[in-house]
Amino acid sequence: MRIGVFICKCGTNIANTVDTEAVARKALEYPDVVYATDYMYTCSEPGQEEIREAIIKNRLQGVVVAACTPHMHEPTFRRAVEKAGLNRYMFEQANIREHVSWVNKDRESNTIKAMDLVHMAVEKLRLNQPLFSSKVPINKRVLVIGGGIAGIQAAMDCSDGGLDVVMVERETTIGGKMAKLDKTFPTIDCSSCILGPKMVDISQKENISLHAYSEIESVSGYIGNFEVKIRKKATYVDWNACTGCGECTQKCPSKKTYDKFNEGLGSTTAINIPFPQAIPKRARINAESCLYLTKGKCKKCEKVCPADAIRFDMEDEIITEDVGAIVVATGYDMFDYSVYGEYGGGRYPDVITSLQYERILSASGPYGGHIVRPSDGKEPRNIVFLSCVGSRDASVGRPYCSGVCCMYIAKQAIITRDHLPDCNCYVSYMDIRSPGKNYDEFIRRAQEEYGINYIRGRVGKIYPKDDRLIVQGVDTLMGVQMDIEADLVVLATGLEASEGARELAEKLRISYDQYGWYMESHPKLRPVETNTAGVYLAGVCQGPKDIPASVAQGSAAAAKVQILFSRDTIETDPQVALVNERVCISCGKCIEVCPFGAIQWKTLRDGSQKAEVLPTVCQGCGLCNATCPPKAVQLQHCTDDQILAEVNAVCE
Repeated sequence: MRIGVFICKCGTNIANTVDTEAVARKALEYPDVVYATDYMYTCSEPGQEEIREAIIKNRLQGVVVAACTPHMHEPTFRRAVEKAGLNRYMFEQANIREHVSWVNKDRESNTIKAMDLVHMAVEKLRLNQPLFSSKVPINKRVLVIGGGIAGIQAAMDCSDGGLDVVMVERETTIGGKMAKLDKTFPTIDCSSCILGPKMVDISQKENISLHAYSEIESVSGYIGNFEVKIRKKATYVDWNACTGCGECTQKCPSKKTYDKFNEGLGSTTAINIPFPQAIPKRARINAESCLYLTKGKCKKCEKVCPADAIRFDMEDEIITEDVGAIVVATGYDMFDYSVYGEYGGGRYPDVITSLQYERILSASGPYGGHIVRPSDGKEPRNIVFLSCVGSRDASVGRPYCSGVCCMYIAKQAIITRDHLPDCNCYVSYMDIRSPGKNYDEFIRRAQEEYGINYIRGRVGKIYPKDDRLIVQGVDTLMGVQMDIEADLVVLATGLEASEGARELAEKLRISYDQYGWYMESHPKLRPVETNTAGVYLAGVCQGPKDIPASVAQGSAAAAKVQILFSRDTIETDPQVALVNERVCISCGKCIEVCPFGAIQWKTLRDGSQKAEVLPTVCQGCGLCNATCPPKAVQLQHCTDDQILAEVNAVCE
């Protein structure tokens, strides 16, 4: 075998702390290495051209490049060697930047370590075999999970690109949290005026199929060919017949059902439509509150329904959709502030969350847009906004910043002053974080133009006194105790991963962090892709972000889907596991540990069963290889022999 070794100086990133010339000279001593050199930037076009020329001139059969992380430029170098006539898998990359030059400044020890890493790469390459991908057809339909603004944007962009879209929303209407907002920052424009037309477009697009009040039951298959089972939950109303007239909601005698859309500020009927602009505008019966479904009597809605749409015998239905790509836009939930006992922990009716305050401000809310106290319906004179409730607080397991709280506090305070010019607004904050376009100007406008009182310091306690609330804390800038008599306290609750996010991630076989946020494939280079090919992220399911960023990410995910669907077939990655049937003992351990469901039983002619890997589903993680007792499962391009060859090289 004839191997060529190329050491990248990476400007001064590597050359400053590694003697690249010495590493190249040492490489010539390794078995089968016939050519070695160092170069300033091997990833540059001239650098790649030098690799191609060296392959042709020296009749190289394999190439090792010692440079940065393979996550950045391994595809680049593989394309370069392929253009020169080599199989792309006859290439190895040693990381001497992140693993060497960036973590140590000792030039001598760094040079020795770089030599060892190059030696390991050479020994592995000597055992490499050419691998070849196969092509599979693509089902050009896309599934969008979540009907918030990010999911709506992704669905609309895919639809406008001519793709068939299947949208699944677990609530009875699309719109997400944005549908509950009164205004948006920093423009103070009507939230429903922005969102409403997009929601209508979703309902009117012929190539978008909407499954509301539905959840993902299971996902199988692989990129280009996913099979998704969807549970359509029983609404007890035939949505094909329902016209959304609302007659049933007016006549329903069960009127004390928790109003989820209005964040519990009021009650609603057992059969209801969340809000007038709901899409689809269809009624649903809450089985836990319905008098007939709980006590066997009533049926008032069935009697008054002009469309004869009530179905008390309705059950959940499982449907199957075949798609080629999946966009996950499951949004977020608000932090449960009741863990803060010092703030009342939900005991005081006039200590409310920021989302509840949005419903108070909204003209379609329970109070018709009039700012009143939930306890007695009086207009508040002093309102205190508390920031970072469930954000930047490790004691409650939320050390991260929720990103939007500083801005929506300022927005709510501005709107409050517009509604109640004589009202005093106080904002207790830790730090103001407003990095978006026109965001800092918006904060200054709240302070200077609207006279919002910003007080730097944490609130330590809230307690009632007569018909008011005493907000006790400290002003760290003035160095004085802070005691404010408030009529209303608004807690800027932080964002957290939506309920069921972890369970859905396991069905989709994608990763999530310790807080439940979905993890992107690469934070900079692949921000909307996941570790499962064909599954993309959009919106706050990936981490806290505002509406513009969510919309942008929805469009980015749609663009990735369009790129995927621009071809009729897709090449599979041949770096997958392979089972040696002669060695397999049929223990099934590989099937149990495979996180992607890529291994199944195969029945041989003699009736015995052996494990079989589905190459189109396998992601090459290697868990089966590590688990198999007789080592019957080997990961192509990373076999046990190749790993041992690397270990032997570094131990010499």
